[in-house]
Amino acid sequence: MGTAHLTIDLAALAANWRALDALSAPSVETAAVVKADGYGLGARQVARTLLDAGARRFFVAVAEEGAAIRETVGPEREICVFSGHMPGDAEMIAAQGLVPILNSIEQLTRHFESLPGHPFGVQLDSGMNRLGLEPVEWSAVREVILGQNPALVMSHLACADDPSDPMNHRQLATFREMTEGVAVPLSLSATGGILMGPEFHFDVTRPGIGLYGGLPFSDAAPVVGLSIPVIQVREIAAGEIVGYGGSWLADTPTRVATLSAGYADGLIRAMGNEAVLFHGDVPCPLVGRVSMDLLTVDVSHLPEVPEALDILGPQQSVDDLADAAETIGYEILTSLGPRYRRSYI
Repeated sequence: MGTAHLTIDLAALAANWRALDALSAPSVETAAVVKADGYGLGARQVARTLLDAGARRFFVAVAEEGAAIRETVGPEREICVFSGHMPGDAEMIAAQGLVPILNSIEQLTRHFESLPGHPFGVQLDSGMNRLGLEPVEWSAVREVILGQNPALVMSHLACADDPSDPMNHRQLATFREMTEGVAVPLSLSATGGILMGPEFHFDVTRPGIGLYGGLPFSDAAPVVGLSIPVIQVREIAAGEIVGYGGSWLADTPTRVATLSAGYADGLIRAMGNEAVLFHGDVPCPLVGRVSMDLLTVDVSHLPEVPEALDILGPQQSVDDLADAAETIGYEILTSLGPRYRRSYI
């Protein structure tokens, strides 16, 4: 096979949801974030697995993503849309029974006028300055909104990947102040907030990256493996270069394997000359730039020519690989390309 093999461990995914669910009280509902095609792993397969694990509420980024999983999760499960009610969404929201999380006065007006009585949630801006009603806006319309019986009132933490950041407790205090006396399910925390303890949990948590094996959930079971086939192996003399721009120069005679994957497959160009691949437990350094379809790897120290090398797996997480590209695990996951041969285990 000329394409790389991406394996997705659905049992590990389910185990991660159960582990995060166990970190909050039984009275707290643990939902699941399946946006961006299930963080790049296939939204339908991911949603079905998490439904079977116990998730009863799902979050997506846009209405189209909600429509894509409605049949998978069934008609009774709540699918919340982070982007809210955008122009032209009314028919899809109504037909698919989606719950838009309204972010502005404009969205509130659009929703109440086009879909009166249809379920909705509200996002409050507790300090991230990205989405949601600011405190002065919320104060002005709070009673009107609560009179329409929202399904959820939520906010989002800006710095939850760093529990020591004082911004977390500032946002917590702001959210508490904005929701004082609100008899509606409340939600503040994604994965990082869950890990910071019960005061951040409220009524509903929304784990995302931790489900898929990423930080800050350091106890997560690895979900993704990626094995890349070797196309060719060649001997490089000392003083010869490898790859575009000659960014890697051989100091000694070197055996270099060329592998069938590149930045068109989501292996970010910035990891050139930095990333490591594995043959079993043996690390093999990436040498030269990442090309559109190819990687070049030093395999001089291996006793045999490998058929494939692993770039994701037990030896290397998405966050390890992200470090080599100076990015985050989220980007690695959601960039995994369509050319991979995928197996769900």
